[in-house]
Amino acid sequence: MSPVMTLVTTSVTTPVLTPGLDAGWYREVTEFAASTPGWLARLAEAATDAGFAVFAVLFVFAWWRSRRGDARGVALAVLAPVTTVVAYAVSEVAKSFLREERPCRAVAAVVTLAPCPVSGDWSFPSNHATIAAAAAVGLVLAWQRLAWLVVPLALLLGATRVYLGVHYPHDVAAGLVLGGGVALVLGLVFAGALVPVVQRLRLLPLVGVLLVAGGAAAGSPTRAAGPRAQVVRGPARAVSRTSAGSHRADDNSRRPG
Repeated sequence: MSPVMTLVTTSVTTPVLTPGLDAGWYREVTEFAASTPGWLARLAEAATDAGFAVFAVLFVFAWWRSRRGDARGVALAVLAPVTTVVAYAVSEVAKSFLREERPCRAVAAVVTLAPCPVSGDWSFPSNHATIAAAAAVGLVLAWQRLAWLVVPLALLLGATRVYLGVHYPHDVAAGLVLGGGVALVLGLVFAGALVPVVQRLRLLPLVGVLLVAGGAAAGSPTRAAGPRAQVVRGPARAVSRTSAGSHRADDNSRRPG
């Protein structure tokens, strides 16, 4: 095969890879990561799955806790995992249209701690960051006191994706904004619409136990006593003859002579 033919074949089969605008930041992070101990890289890889497991457990706790509150709290707790799944789906659709190559393949001569995903597993936005941000926002809407835990956890999970070398910084930033925005909008919009649904479901014997502490009986409204409410009287108290006689004597003494 001639050199000219070889050149043409290479130009056709090899894709053109354009590094992202923040490729310099990405290279600095990966170079720093390469100098860190090996156990830290293994910890960063495990932190992704562990972080998602923490979010899943918190979803269950938030739902269980909401059963003691009003119907809106239950709606927000139920919506938290749902909006997270929706945010992930939106991220996947965006990936398929934008088709940004992974930085570990686009940036030349870079060393990463994690294996580079296969070609076609696009980079923008980061699914991990999207899921983490959506879960954090959904949980904060359902249980505000969790903000101190879930917000730093979401940021940490996003940062590990750059540290491991599988995402640009802008991939993670876009994922955080996308996931948090989807969860916030859907949570606030649909929570009010779900309140009457939750109130009705709380009255059902089999479903009520999932939505209110104590089951359907605890979720049923109490009826106030109307004007025809009967007054329940206790048993009549016996009156002794001595006391009755004394009362008659007192009445006679009070009469004028």
